[in-house]
Amino acid sequence: MRTKRLILCALLVGTLASKAAEPWKLHLYNKEERMELHIDLYEESIDVPNMEMFGPMNGYLGGGGVYGKWMVTSFNIKDDHVATLRVSNDLGSETQSIQLTWLNDSTYAMDLQGGVVVKKVVNKKLAKVPAKVLMSVKQ
Repeated sequence: MRTKRLILCALLVGTLASKAAEPWKLHLYNKEERMELHIDLYEESIDVPNMEMFGPMNGYLGGGGVYGKWMVTSFNIKDDHVATLRVSNDLGSETQSIQLTWLNDSTYAMDLQGGVVVKKVVNKKLAKVPAKVLMSVKQ
């Protein structure tokens, strides 16, 4: 019985260590704004839905609350708590800088920098999404 506990503890510690070693591989969401952010800033491993022909990318912003898909085109990891993303819309005509800040194990702050260009549909019209959104880790 003791051996099983030791193995279980070792597996748990290994899982937690690997999670801590990759703080910028995430699936985040905000239920109220219906926004999702999928990122892997370590390798291009994420297929953007309906844009698979471009191959794997470092991530995208999308969801029912966002008009179109916004792909990660570049990024800068400042440390384990702050990263800056540059996203471009699916047409490539608009870009947005996003600062992502780790607040705790399940919450990140997403701040759209330099004026908001990401939009959502509200009553059949385009409206800007909020400049600051709290994002939760999706399990």
